[in-house]
Amino acid sequence: MPGNEQYPGPRRRPGSKKGPTKGSGGNRRQRLEGKGPTPKAENRVGHPKALAKARAEARASGANQRVNQMERLKRGFRVPEGFEIVCGRNAVAEAARAGVPISRVFMAVSAASDDRLGVVVRRAALLGAPVLETTRLDLDALTDRAAHQGVAIEVPAYEYTAAADLLDRARSLGRTPLLVALDQVTDPHNLGAVLRSAGAFGADGVIIPERRSAGVTATAWKVSAGAAARVRVARETNLVRALRQLKKEGCFVVGLDGGGDTPVGGLPLADAPLVVVTGAEGAGLSRLVRETCDVIASIPISASVESLNAAVATGITLYEVDRLRRAVAQG
Repeated sequence: MPGNEQYPGPRRRPGSKKGPTKGSGGNRRQRLEGKGPTPKAENRVGHPKALAKARAEARASGANQRVNQMERLKRGFRVPEGFEIVCGRNAVAEAARAGVPISRVFMAVSAASDDRLGVVVRRAALLGAPVLETTRLDLDALTDRAAHQGVAIEVPAYEYTAAADLLDRARSLGRTPLLVALDQVTDPHNLGAVLRSAGAFGADGVIIPERRSAGVTATAWKVSAGAAARVRVARETNLVRALRQLKKEGCFVVGLDGGGDTPVGGLPLADAPLVVVTGAEGAGLSRLVRETCDVIASIPISASVESLNAAVATGITLYEVDRLRRAVAQG
């Protein structure tokens, strides 16, 4: 009948039900939340910084493995307590010539290649000390990567003497005493260089304090080029007290300082019993040591240079003292 016709549109499927909806029902929630903060460049896969970080970590891992290998090799040598290792051809040869008791010799080269090595081997034979053939890697581990030049020796730890003994020995030899005192010089390279200069210019010994000072270690031996075997080192509990005692024994004490009034080239006391005192680079002489000195001397240098290295200043002063003494001796 007219008016009862149904609307001619698409029909719903049976069983389907569609009503009004609100939102997505969570279907798009994850897309809206995102992926969090952007990672650092070094943590992004394939980024140049990430690749550089991976290479650095690989190098560090390799370095740690080498360190562990070195430690294992060093432990294998089993250096007894109270002994130390001296390395370098000049250092070991001078130690052998000076009669330092050698307990073991480690060589990664042939003794026929250098006369200095021959001296060491002959000395070891006289003492009955074994000569062990090693690799350079073994010596690297044994010497903590020092410049060993293919040879090292095991010797008893250095035996220090007293300042009074240095003075007595110089006088017993008929010499005008010349001693060097180091005030808080903590670098063993400086101590080794001072020992070398002391041996070159006829000093009778070096005095160091027990605290805040470098000792005669393997590094000092090496830098001294063997002079540590010939120049005695005294270690004193109190450097100021030792200097005062030397003054009572007739020595004059000369401190080195860039602001000193007396140039080292014209020291009036050069031909007298003398103690040359050098302070640490930068800090200089400590207050009590400075007050103990009879003279504060200086080395004239260019205004463009602030100061000299402690070992260099000591070497120059010892040269000047030796030159002045020679001039006095020649009349």
